[in-house]
Amino acid sequence: MKEPTLVILAAGMGSRFGGLKQIMPVDPFGHSIIDFSLYDAHRARFRKVAFIIKHEIEEDFKASIGRRMEKYFDVQYIYQQLDRLPEGYSVPEGRIKPWGTGHAVACCQGVVDGPFAVINSDDFYGRTAYSALYDFLSADRPENEHAMVAYLVKNTVTESGSVARGVCSEKDGYLTDVVERTRIEKRGDDAAFTEDGETWVHLPGDTLVSMNCWAFGKSFLQELVNRFPAWLDANLPVNPLKCEYFIPLVVNDLLKEGKAAVRLLNCHETWFGMTYKEDMQTVKDAIAAMRADGTYPETLLD
Repeated sequence: MKEPTLVILAAGMGSRFGGLKQIMPVDPFGHSIIDFSLYDAHRARFRKVAFIIKHEIEEDFKASIGRRMEKYFDVQYIYQQLDRLPEGYSVPEGRIKPWGTGHAVACCQGVVDGPFAVINSDDFYGRTAYSALYDFLSADRPENEHAMVAYLVKNTVTESGSVARGVCSEKDGYLTDVVERTRIEKRGDDAAFTEDGETWVHLPGDTLVSMNCWAFGKSFLQELVNRFPAWLDANLPVNPLKCEYFIPLVVNDLLKEGKAAVRLLNCHETWFGMTYKEDMQTVKDAIAAMRADGTYPETLLD
């Protein structure tokens, strides 16, 4: 069994946040959210990390994060660039938006050669999420059996605005469907989403959602690569500047075709992230509280 790799999506520049939020300090010691993620991953026994970045942020990212982590992990850098497309395809004129999470992970082809986990660089997932990912990936299982760490929607919303989440359906502990909802807002202990900005659909607080925290067998990487050209053919004529190739799109296709199973790894951690600048103080307060109760030491992987 190959050692699992932790793939970290860090290419986004944080358009809603307004800056390079991957490296924004969230404590008095200069640590960013990704430092806490890597600390949790290391104590969960991950030793291989692949950072997906863009050339435009390469030097800043390596100086602030990457070179420090090379002492603790086998580190690889993967570049998600707009022009990294299948042969015969080109970037539509005027497009600046990245191609999405599915494209980002597809860029790992040729670097990641075994089972792997996927997380966002700017989301705080909590310690138990990494243990669940590693334990799943390190067990002997078929290449087409995958897993997703599932959160309660009430633990993943912000007071500062809307968020995007994958709303999940399940049966007997396995994912049956995940639908990307790009505008979910907090409603007390519950939430609601809208597709048109006018009609809102209620989501009970215990609704399971995806936070882009996945565990994949090696076969999923090839599926992402193989299915990308057909997705481009279907979506470029309709929305050439903003269409995105999301991981859940491919997951759903595989589930419908009976070509994969996705186990749900339930997680009752509270998510923290910096979707908006107004979220910064909430994150800082939460991390200070976890330091105070002994969850995290003052020194991480420095």
